[in-house]
This record gives sequence, structure tokens and C-alpha cells, in this order.
Amino acid sequence: MQINSCRNCKEPIIGNYCSNCGQPAKLKRIDKHYIIHELGDFFLANRGMVYTIKNVLIRPGESVRQFISEDRYRFVKPITFLFICTLLFTFVSNPFNIRTSNYEGPEGVLSLILNWLFDHPSYFNLLIGLFVAFWTKIFFRKAGYNIFEIFILFCFVYGITKLFELVVVIVQVITHLELINIAIGIGVIYVTWATGQFFNKKKISSYIKAFLSFIFGILTFGILIGIAIAIETVIKQ
Repeated sequence: MQINSCRNCKEPIIGNYCSNCGQPAKLKRIDKHYIIHELGDFFLANRGMVYTIKNVLIRPGESVRQFISEDRYRFVKPITFLFICTLLFTFVSNPFNIRTSNYEGPEGVLSLILNWLFDHPSYFNLLIGLFVAFWTKIFFRKAGYNIFEIFILFCFVYGITKLFELVVVIVQVITHLELINIAIGIGVIYVTWATGQFFNKKKISSYIKAFLSFIFGILTFGILIGIAIAIETVIKQ
């Protein structure tokens, strides 16, 4: 029997697949069957996207808890979900020069970094999510979730807010009305509702703490940016 080496991990292969990494011993040629399989994967992914949007939009708390502790198969992975939603928003909003945030201040290294973040909202949302997750962990420290699980919550939730903004951008382009600030307001309400529902949907205090967590996270980010700008200004003088 001929024994070949795996092209991926260099382990010996006996049979059709590598027992170490699962790599096929021989790759099949790309033909119509490959294309049909790829299209099938695409539509399956889309079904996962639709399932994720529907459930996180309607029952965000229960859905994210389900993802964390029960079922991760039917949901799109949270960071991937956030990036896809943000990419869709950027694809639609950029041709019309619509931005939800902008930096106007002294020029310098920090301004370049901030403008890059605002031009790449996926990374900006991930960064904001870390600050909000930190404060959420503090306010809900008795809930038993670690900061990474809370961060996953915000990846899903912020993905939905980008879809809100996407819909509003389309309406704004059609009607020529300035509506993007309304989308941001709806996003804040949704984040508060989704976070409160995640921890305890029956307690009003959950929603109050959820709102404060969001506000404190944004304020912390803003304060750190302000300190960084002040330091950069002093260094330049």
C-alpha cells in the first residue's frame, strides 16, 4: 500500500484522508459538482444569517443565551455576524457619503487612527463593544457571565443595530430626509432592551443597568480619547 504525506500537516496518510487533520489524500478537480456544492454552502450560510437576524432581533436575550450554552450550530458566529452586517451597511452608505460618526479635531497620529476606525466601523464596533462589555460585567457581576460571553452578546446586538442603520440609510436616500440620527437612537434603545432581556427581562433594574453600562462604556471611550488628544497636543508644543 502506498503511503503519502499529508500536504497540510506532513503526517503519513493511509487511506483517503489524513487521520491527523482530515485533509483529503488527493484533492478533486474543480468541476460542476464543486460549484454546486459551493452554492449549497452559500445558501446554507444565508439560512443561518436569516435565522440569526430573526432570532436576535425578536428575542435577543434568549437567543444569545442559547448560543452561549446550548446551540452554536444554527447561528452565524458572532464576530462574523457583526462584520457581515457592518459590511452591508458600509456597502450601501459609502456611495452616498453617509457616516454615523466622524472625528473633527487636531491633526496628528491619533486623528489618523480615529478616522481609520470611523472608516472601518466593524473594528470601531468591536472596540466600543469591549468598553461596554467591561461596564456591563461590573453592573451585572452577580449574573455569572464572564466578559467574553458578554462581548459575544454585543457582537450580535451591534450587528442588528447596523442593520437598523442600513434600513434608515435606504429610506434617507429615497426621501432625502436626515434620518441617520434616528437610527442611532433606535440602536441605543435596542441595545438597552436586548441587554436587559439577556440578564433578566422581568426586572426594570436590568434595563436601567443595561442603559448605564452602555453610556459608561461610550463615556469611558470618549474620556480616554480626550486624554490621548491632550497628551498628543502637549507633546507637539
